[in-house]
Amino acid sequence: MQYDPIKRNLGNVFNRSLLLRKLFYRLLDLLLLRTWHIKKQLKAWKKTNSGNLVSLLDAGSGFGQYVFYLLRKFPDSTILGVDVKKEQIEDCNDFYGRIGAANVRFEMADLTELTFESDFDLVLCVDVMEHIEPDRLVLSNFYKALKTGGMLLISTPSDQGGSDVHEHDQAQEGAVGFIDEHVRDGYAINDLDEKLRTAGFSKTHIYYQYGRPGKISWKLSMKYPIQMLNASKLFFILLPFYYVIVFPLCLILNILDTSMHHRTGTGLIARAWK
Repeated sequence: MQYDPIKRNLGNVFNRSLLLRKLFYRLLDLLLLRTWHIKKQLKAWKKTNSGNLVSLLDAGSGFGQYVFYLLRKFPDSTILGVDVKKEQIEDCNDFYGRIGAANVRFEMADLTELTFESDFDLVLCVDVMEHIEPDRLVLSNFYKALKTGGMLLISTPSDQGGSDVHEHDQAQEGAVGFIDEHVRDGYAINDLDEKLRTAGFSKTHIYYQYGRPGKISWKLSMKYPIQMLNASKLFFILLPFYYVIVFPLCLILNILDTSMHHRTGTGLIARAWK
């Protein structure tokens, strides 16, 4: 299923005013479970960097929603967002310029061609690695981009059905996941850990997200709405009413998922230190 056209349509709707754009970011923070896990880790990381001026990289910045959160949590930091899509870079530079965020900028960049050397205290990469074939090269570039003691924070699908591909699907040749743009269905913990350590990271911590509560939340908040929007743009009209119904349940499920330890899950959170 093509996800990018739907993201562009949603972006066009919420770009009509600064207020709508900020509302869009807030809604994403509440609905997207991966954001809950990312925010949890960023809050923990801030405790060890409290009061320090930091330099942050959002690798694959998309709509710029994580930069918006980073700006609130680290208002005195310098933040760079990079993405391969020119229209998103231009859009984000316009929005952040209009809100007066002088310490934020966005640049076009291919993660396989990054040339940063010890420039960042934190590199954030959310739902990007599953789109990149030469992942070892990208992880090596992240390592080089970090200062000594810096941390890489990754959210990505796991191999436990992370692209909504299940065991009976994987047995079928040519089976694809829910999002067509993924080049891999997901990572095994051992696989990602080995690639991080080979890239040079001396310490890693990887755990499952999207356990049983998270799987239900994802289906209600993302999968079913996307399927409806792929079927017809008329569902844009019904979408607010749909979320009024499912939103409270999704919040409860997200709280449960972030507070529980999962023996398995369809997503991974990985932290790695230089």
